[in-house]
Amino acid sequence: MELLTLEHFAGCVNETFLAAINDMDLEFVLVEARPLPTHAQSAMRQPFSLLFRNTAAFLFPQQIYPMRHPRIGEAGIFLVPVAQEQAGFLYQAVFN
Repeated sequence: MELLTLEHFAGCVNETFLAAINDMDLEFVLVEARPLPTHAQSAMRQPFSLLFRNTAAFLFPQQIYPMRHPRIGEAGIFLVPVAQEQAGFLYQAVFN
């Protein structure tokens, strides 16, 4: 499997990713993709953060979700709920 980088996701902001949850495909919209500070000079990749929005009325627990996108393909992404908005919940994924 290819090591995912910020460049993979940067062009996908405001696009929908599908997550397989309980035999259903649920939509998560990527609302932000940003670099994070790095402290190790020998890092395999620049750390980055992704922020997804899901409009379901209920909160999904933090865990790895199998997510699909037409350009990126399928990847397990560890999502952590970080905020509630009027339109739903925000989930963050951090890649070190």
